[in-house]
Amino acid sequence: MNQVYTQVSIDQRGVANLVLNRPEVHNAFDDLMIAELIQVLDSLAANDQVKVLLLSANGKNFSAGADLNWMRSMAEKDYQQNLDDANELALLMHKLDKFPKPTVAMVQGAAFGGAVGLVACCDIAVASDTASFCLSEVKIGLIPAVISPYVMRALGERQSRRYFLTAERFSADTAKTLGLLHEVTTPSELTDKTNGFIDNLLQNSPAAISAAKTLLHNIYNRKISNNVVAHTTQAIAEIRVSAEGQEGLSAFLEKRRPGWLPHTSQDK
Repeated sequence: MNQVYTQVSIDQRGVANLVLNRPEVHNAFDDLMIAELIQVLDSLAANDQVKVLLLSANGKNFSAGADLNWMRSMAEKDYQQNLDDANELALLMHKLDKFPKPTVAMVQGAAFGGAVGLVACCDIAVASDTASFCLSEVKIGLIPAVISPYVMRALGERQSRRYFLTAERFSADTAKTLGLLHEVTTPSELTDKTNGFIDNLLQNSPAAISAAKTLLHNIYNRKISNNVVAHTTQAIAEIRVSAEGQEGLSAFLEKRRPGWLPHTSQDK
């Protein structure tokens, strides 16, 4: 695939770094960038080598949201063309949200508009204390519609009422308090703090992590019913008899490293 707006690398640990790479326009995205991101996510999801996805960005800012020229062009198109365009952005958010491996967002600078949606779709989000966020759509006569399910899940309905309507800018510390971010650190420590989360993820069973993500999606915000209880009991029974479930339990009982971790000289 010919990548124009993104950079992708996979290190020896299986960490795929997907980098937004339009720093000259603050990584603002348009229809071409959205299409490329969808293709990249599909490719990485199908790659068995990938164990963790890191979403980051080149330049001063994570992403300024929608590209101004793209928005100008959409204003000249009809309803169906705008619907098709919105469906592509919705597909991107869905694929990131449902990515089968753990996802980590590393945020610096501004994350505005749709970029807040990207952060909300990741399992873990870390930002520098100089980062700032804004759901700015109503300032230009629009609404944060496509990203709203993911942002509201992170912020809650009450706080979303405030920030969807005021379009006020808020700090990384506020974003952490609201639930959008998990950690805030200094710019110089951002990479190390993010790698700390990645190191923790890499210690765990890849199959169990994927199953845990599926579990979260299946039971979130559902009433605790007989169906939900049945789903959870089936899920734990299935993972217990799976190959990695058996290996993990055996390794724990035998006080050894599980097979999904690299062996060391101490294992001999």
